[in-house]
Amino acid sequence: MSRTLYIIDGYAQIFRAYYAIRGGMQSPTTGEPTHVVFGFTGMLLKLFTQLKPDLVIVASDAPGKTFRDELYHDYKANREAMPQDLSAQIPRVMELVESFGIPIASVEGLEADDVIATITRQVLSNPEMDDVRIRIVSKDKDLEQLLCDRVTLYDIHKDEEVDVRRLWENKGVRPHQVIDLLAMTGDSVDNVPGVPGIGPKTAAKLIQEYGSIEDILANLDSIKGKRRENLEASKEVLALSRELVTLKDDASIDVPWESAHVSSIDLNRLLPLFKQLGFRRYQDEVRKLAEALGTPGDAIDAAGDGAAEDEVAAATAEAVESEPALPRGEYEVVTTAARLDEVARALKSAEIVSVDTETTGLEFDAELCGLSLSWEVGKGVYVPVRSPNPNHHLSQEEVLSVLGPILSDPTIPKCGHNLKFDARVLMRNGVRLRGIHFDTMVASVLIDPAQASHKLDQLALDHLGYRMIPIQDLIGTDDGEISMDAVPLDEIAPYAAEDADISLRLYHHLEAKVKAMGLDRLVRDVEAPLTAVLAEMENHGIVCDPDELQRQGDDLSTRVDALRTQVCEIAGEEFNVDSPSQLAEILFEKLGLPPGKRTKTGYSTDAEVLSKLAAQEDKSNPASLVPGLVLEYRQLGKLINTYLGNLRESVNPTTGRIHTTFHQLVTATGRLASHAPNLQNIPVRTDIGRQIRKAFRAPTGSVLICADYSQIELRILAHLSEDEGLVTAFEDDLDIHAAVAAQVFGVPVDAVTNEQRTHAKTINFGIIYGVTPYGLARRIDGLDVGSAARLIDDYKARFPKIDTFLQSCIQHALEYGYVVTMMGRRREIPEIQASNRVRRSLGERLAINSVVQGSAADLIKIAMVNVQRRIDTDALPMKLLLQIHDELIFEAPSADADACAQVVREEMEQALSLRVPLKAEAGFGEDWMSAK
Repeated sequence: MSRTLYIIDGYAQIFRAYYAIRGGMQSPTTGEPTHVVFGFTGMLLKLFTQLKPDLVIVASDAPGKTFRDELYHDYKANREAMPQDLSAQIPRVMELVESFGIPIASVEGLEADDVIATITRQVLSNPEMDDVRIRIVSKDKDLEQLLCDRVTLYDIHKDEEVDVRRLWENKGVRPHQVIDLLAMTGDSVDNVPGVPGIGPKTAAKLIQEYGSIEDILANLDSIKGKRRENLEASKEVLALSRELVTLKDDASIDVPWESAHVSSIDLNRLLPLFKQLGFRRYQDEVRKLAEALGTPGDAIDAAGDGAAEDEVAAATAEAVESEPALPRGEYEVVTTAARLDEVARALKSAEIVSVDTETTGLEFDAELCGLSLSWEVGKGVYVPVRSPNPNHHLSQEEVLSVLGPILSDPTIPKCGHNLKFDARVLMRNGVRLRGIHFDTMVASVLIDPAQASHKLDQLALDHLGYRMIPIQDLIGTDDGEISMDAVPLDEIAPYAAEDADISLRLYHHLEAKVKAMGLDRLVRDVEAPLTAVLAEMENHGIVCDPDELQRQGDDLSTRVDALRTQVCEIAGEEFNVDSPSQLAEILFEKLGLPPGKRTKTGYSTDAEVLSKLAAQEDKSNPASLVPGLVLEYRQLGKLINTYLGNLRESVNPTTGRIHTTFHQLVTATGRLASHAPNLQNIPVRTDIGRQIRKAFRAPTGSVLICADYSQIELRILAHLSEDEGLVTAFEDDLDIHAAVAAQVFGVPVDAVTNEQRTHAKTINFGIIYGVTPYGLARRIDGLDVGSAARLIDDYKARFPKIDTFLQSCIQHALEYGYVVTMMGRRREIPEIQASNRVRRSLGERLAINSVVQGSAADLIKIAMVNVQRRIDTDALPMKLLLQIHDELIFEAPSADADACAQVVREEMEQALSLRVPLKAEAGFGEDWMSAK
C-alpha cells in the first residue's frame, strides 16, 4: 500500500483564503478578523476528512530576505505590503496548524517553494520512503519543475491535479523544461525579468523545437525578426532569470517525520480556539475527526474543559456563538397533513419563497425525494416524498396536491439556486414552477462571471462566511455512495432545509449587489424567469428521426468515397487525403499549385488556403479542381462525424426526442449555448447542411413553427446609434442592404447593383464587429485594403451617428473597464487597456460587438419569457422547443398553427420598444426544414 504526503504551501493557502472569503468576519469575543483562519480551517478539515493523508507538512516562508534578494535587488519589488487584516491572522493560522499536529517547515534565507523542493528531494531519494507519493497543495507554477511520477500539484479547493501528463497538455513542456519556460516568460508578480515579446505559448514552442535555452541561443540564426533580436539582447537576463526561478532543493532541513504522520489532533487547543473565534460548527467537525483519528473517547469528552474553556465561555456568554455572525438555521421535517397545511398557508402570504428539491440523482430521469422551502431567514422545512421509511411521511401525491398550486402560482415570488434543475424535476412530476423572481446562481454569474465556482456551498462561504453541510456526509463517496432516497430523514432534513435557507439568505445578500450594479431588471424580468422556460424546453425535447439521419449519412458517405477516389485519380496515386502533409505534397509539389502560407511543418492546407485555390478553378485543368474537391470532402466528413452520427446517438430511446441542455450564461454576450448535443451549430449555409433539419419533425397531427427576427442586430444598432439614415430605412421597411448601398455609393435604391448590395451587406454586419479595412478586404473578393478603408470611411460619412455610437462603446470600456447592454448586462473588456496594439484592437472590437450582440441576446430571451407567459395565460396548445440564435422553434397542433404563429410574432415584435420596428417572420411545416 502506498502512502501519501501532502505538503501544504502555507502562505499560498493563507492568501487564497484571504481573497476567497472577502472579509467581514470577526470574533464575537475579541473583534479580531477571522476570515483567513476560517478558510484555512475548512481546507484542513477537507484534507483530513475527505483525502485522509498519511503524512502532512506545512511549508512556510521564513522572515527576512532570501538568497534571491541578494541575487537581484528588484526581486519582488513590485509586491505591495501585506494587508493588515491578513497579517493579523497569520499567528492564529500557525496556532491552528500546530493544533492539528502538523509540523511547519521553514529555513532562513529560503522561500516556501525551496523548502517544498528540498522535502520532495529528501523523500524521493530515501529508500525507506519509496512507497510515498507527494501531493503539493498549491497552484504555484514554479513548483511544476518538481513534477514526476510520484509528485503532483493539487488544488484542494477545485479537486484538480496537475501531473506530468497534464503539464504537457496545458503548457507543452516537461518538468525539466519548466525552469526555461519560466525564465523566458518572466514573472510580473515576483518581478522576474523575461524576454520581451515571449509569452508562455511562444516559449513552449521554442523549447519544443530546440530543447532548452542554451539550444535556443545556439540556434539564433534560424530564428527571425524581432523575436531573434529580443532573445539575443536577453542573454544575460535569461541567466539571471533561470537562477531566480530554479528551486533550491539541497537545503539543510531536519524534517520531523514523526510529527508529520497523521495521528491525533489537540482538541484542548482547537475547541477553545474555535469558541473564541466563533466557529461553532467546526467544533462538531473536529470532534468527529478526533474520533476518526483514534483519539481516546475520554479525551474527546474532556477536551475543552478547564479554565481555558471557562474563560472563553464567560467571554462569549452574551455574544452570538456562530460562524461569523451567521447562525445555523432552525430546520424541521414536515410529515403530517396538518403541518403541511400550516406551511402552505404561510407560503401564500410570504414575501418570497426559497425552493429546492432533493432527487435520486442529477440525470434526466432522476426521481423526486422531497421539497425544501424557506420563507423566513434562519428557518426552513423539508417535505419528504421518498425515503427509507415511506410510512413515516406523506406520499408524493399528497404533498404535491397541496404544494403544487403554490409552486405554480406566478403571483407568489420564488427564489432558489440553479432553479432550472428544480423546475425540470417538478415538471416531470406534473408541477410547473412559476413566479421565479431570483436565482442566486444566475445572479452570481452576472455579478462576477470570472469567479471560479458559483456552487451554493461556495457562495455561502464567499458571501456569508458560512460552511454548509457537505453532501458527502449524507451519501458517502465513490463505491460507497448511496442515493438520496436511502438517507434517513433525520439526516437529510437539516441538509435539505439548509439549502433553501441559505438560498434565501443569499437572495437578500446578492439582491443588493444586483441593484447596485444595475442588473435588477435583467435578473428579475429576464434571466430568472428564463430558468423555468429552459427547463420546459429541455423536458419537451424535439422529435428527431434517426432513420432520416442514417439515410443522409449513407448518401453522404457514398459521396465522400467518390470524392476521395476522384482526388486520388487526379493526383495519379493513392494517398491519405486527411493528412495535411501528404495533401500539401500532392498540391504544391506534384500538381504544382501555388502554395500559400507556411506552418512549422510545411505549407498550410487549411480552409483559407484551399478556398483561395478553389476560387481559381479552371475546368480545363483537372489539377485546379482538387482544392474544391477536398473542401467538399472535409465538409461532408464533418457533417457525417460531427452531426449525423452524434445526433442519431442523442435521440432518447424512450421519448424519441433529442433533449439538449441549454446554458444561459456561459457565453460572454449572454447568448444561449446548447450542449449534449450542440444544436446551435447545425450548418444552415449550405443545402446539404440544411438537409439535416429534415430529420427534426413534429409528431403526427402537429407542425413545427419556426420564427426569427429580421435584421435584429442592425435594428438594435439603429436604435442605439439613433442614426437618422438607418432609422428611416427601417421605418420605411426598405431592403436595408440596398438602402445602405444607395447611401454609400451615392446612387438611387433601384440602381444598386448586386455587387454594391453585397458590399453593403458585408460592411453592415462587419461594422457590428468593429471590422477593420484588412478584415473587410478579406471578406470581399477582389477588394484591397485601401479600397476597403475608403468603403468604411464612406459608410461612416453617410451614417455619422453610427461611428459616434461605436466610439462611445470604446470610450465606456476605457473609462469603466466594461460595457453594458440595453438591459444592463455587463461584459468586462480587460483587453482595452493592453499595451499590445493587436490585443488593444481586439478590446475595441469586443466593446462594440458586445453591446449589440448582447442586446440581441437580451431581446430573444425576453421574447422567450413573454411567449411562454402567453402560452401559460391563454392555455395555448403550443410548446417552445428550441432557441437557435435569433430563431425560436415551437410545436403546435396543425389546426392551431396559424393562430399560434400569430401569437409568436406578436410577442417577439413587442419584446422591447425600439426606435425602429421589430420584425419577426414565422412559418410552419411538418419538419424543421420545410417550416423555414
